[in-house]
Amino acid sequence: MWKKLRDAVWEWRGVWITAPSVTALIILLRLTGVLQSWEWSAFDRTFHLRPRETADPRIAIVGIDEEDVKHLGQAVIEDEVLADLISKLAAMEPRAIGLDFYRNLPEGRGHEKLVEVYESTPQLVGIQKVVGDRRDAVDPPPELKAKGQVGSNDLQLDGDERVRRGLILVGDADGNTIPSFGLLMALFYLDDEGIGFKFDEAGNFYIGETKITRFQKNDGGYVRADAGGYQTLLNYRGPSRHFETVSMTAVLHDKLPPDWGKDRIILIGKVGESFKDIFFTPYSSGLVSSQSEPMAGVEIHANLTSELLSAVLDDRPLLDSWSEPVEWLWIFLWSAVGAVLTWKWRYGSGVKASIERTIGGIVAIVALIGSVYWAFLYGLWIPIVPPFLAMLGSAIAITAYIARSAGDIRNTFGRYLSDEIVANLLEHPEGLSMGGEKRKITLLTSDLRGFTATSERLEPEDVIKILNHYLEYMADAITSFNGTIDEFMGDGILVLFGAPTARVDDGKRAVACAIAMQQAMVPVNKKMREWGLPPLEMGIGINTGVVVVGNIGSEKRTKYGVVGSQVNLTYRIESYTLGGQIIISEQTLHEAGGESIVKIIGEKQVQPKGVKEPITIYEVGGIGGEYNLDITREEEVYLPLTEEMRLQYVTLDGKHVGNKAIGAKIIKLSAKGAEIGPVVTAVPVVENGAPRQVVPPALTNIKINLLGQETPTGISEDIYAKVLEMPEPKNGSFYIRFTAKPPDIAAKLEAVYKSLEGQAS
Repeated sequence: MWKKLRDAVWEWRGVWITAPSVTALIILLRLTGVLQSWEWSAFDRTFHLRPRETADPRIAIVGIDEEDVKHLGQAVIEDEVLADLISKLAAMEPRAIGLDFYRNLPEGRGHEKLVEVYESTPQLVGIQKVVGDRRDAVDPPPELKAKGQVGSNDLQLDGDERVRRGLILVGDADGNTIPSFGLLMALFYLDDEGIGFKFDEAGNFYIGETKITRFQKNDGGYVRADAGGYQTLLNYRGPSRHFETVSMTAVLHDKLPPDWGKDRIILIGKVGESFKDIFFTPYSSGLVSSQSEPMAGVEIHANLTSELLSAVLDDRPLLDSWSEPVEWLWIFLWSAVGAVLTWKWRYGSGVKASIERTIGGIVAIVALIGSVYWAFLYGLWIPIVPPFLAMLGSAIAITAYIARSAGDIRNTFGRYLSDEIVANLLEHPEGLSMGGEKRKITLLTSDLRGFTATSERLEPEDVIKILNHYLEYMADAITSFNGTIDEFMGDGILVLFGAPTARVDDGKRAVACAIAMQQAMVPVNKKMREWGLPPLEMGIGINTGVVVVGNIGSEKRTKYGVVGSQVNLTYRIESYTLGGQIIISEQTLHEAGGESIVKIIGEKQVQPKGVKEPITIYEVGGIGGEYNLDITREEEVYLPLTEEMRLQYVTLDGKHVGNKAIGAKIIKLSAKGAEIGPVVTAVPVVENGAPRQVVPPALTNIKINLLGQETPTGISEDIYAKVLEMPEPKNGSFYIRFTAKPPDIAAKLEAVYKSLEGQAS
């Protein structure tokens, strides 16, 4: 159970790391206020997308515009005209009349009449400025103020000069709480319904049983907004001129039905643009057009009044928002959605995966927008910009992580391939297409001598540790010479020079690379000694020829590789090598610049399996020119044994072991080899009338077992060796080079050789 949980956590590690990290980043970004204007814009667009509400029939506006002034014949509305206007409206028996403009006129014609109207109209409400600089403010009519029928007409402007909040209650400089103009109008109307207002112990304001949602400084898309007084978010019913509006002239000239204003709230205000009492609202800019259409201040007050009435009488929702912790969870949710979707399809490829990713992304975006829109219809302002950015940010972060992983893969490839080759494979579409081509390339293959037998005596983790250490040095050497590692085959390596990118010096670089690989065995064996393990020896074969090179496999599993007889020949050439040797074909010698560049220390004609005619192979001792590399060779010193060491051996033919054991003995011993003889044969070969002992051909692989050992059978474990191409001694013996020795045998032979060295010195 724990393992499954751990595996699941690891499998989805990108999500566990990305989602909370991006969420924290977006929250911090939001707290700086950078996203506030974007959220306001999204909030405004939601009003436009919401179905248009019908006008509130309980509210009407008498709008004073430029045409009214023209009919009056003057820009100033005299007291007599205003008194007449209010009287005509009062006669229609409205529940409240709101006078939404200041008057700063000397007493003129009709002033007494206006004062009388003020005093005799119980449902008349005036305005006053409470917030901000009041030096230019005009005091409300004293008659209305004395009756407490004056409300604050202050509007709360956001940073983009739009009105999205309405004031319910405002504190003045003297510490008094002043109701807003819109609230006072609503209370006059509701008073006839027997509905009043109250405060609870927490200071929340109620009209009847309806709690008026109080705006907090970080509600919705706001960040550290001024939440002074008692504010609420304005839930506008519609754009400008949404309420029924008539002209002042129509009222004065009795062009309205007598009951037009009965039981209604009538607001009187200036609606013409020249009066400068206009403001921008969420409806001011269209969905597409950037042209702004302002709204008169009296209409904004009408919207607040309508919002309060509708909340109390019609259960129309007031706008509210989540608390900050809930909003953070909301952001985290969409951050996780973006992370999960991107992580889920991170390895998908092809048209189907692309379609799934596209559809998944579209569905997620539609779900986010749809949920925000649906919530808004029910009066809940849920931020959309932070979760959208969180979802997008998580998707980008996961994509970046995948790109980095791809970069890591590229770097991993870069351990085996040069940067140029990686670029060719990953950045060119044809580099990854299926198929191949015939091309002349140089192939290098290497193999550790006797490592298979040695690995059988080691723990698996030790085998892997040795191989990784060895292959790391080899990969670095190969990539430094722009070789392409085609594959690792256990302890063997196949390297291409000339594929996928061909160069004129492929043969020369291959030889130089082989020498560098042999030189790299020095630090490899230094570490082997530190680990208390026997040293490693490597043989390298190089061949040049025409092969088929390309992407081999299927669309699901592809391998860049080579096929052809020249590949097999390269392996045959390598099989002739001893540890520390580099053997190349004649074609490679030619491609590398001949013996004027490549230092040849030996050559031999051989006929590998599958080759009709003998070929000449060459042992490399170094390379000159721009590389100037040499192989350090240790001279083998053969010392005669003082005590006989008998053995038997059989020849090896490829992977097959001969069935005839031949008795022999070790005559001389060196650090890495021995002289074997005399050879006893079942059927002596007669030469010049005398029997001659049969010597295994040079480069033959043999399996040796020491005799007279302290084992149940009296025979030692298997020792492997290769017959050397050295002048045959007169006694018919031959020289061998050990390729694999069991640890106890290796220790015994080493002890014998050191003893012989001590005697010789």
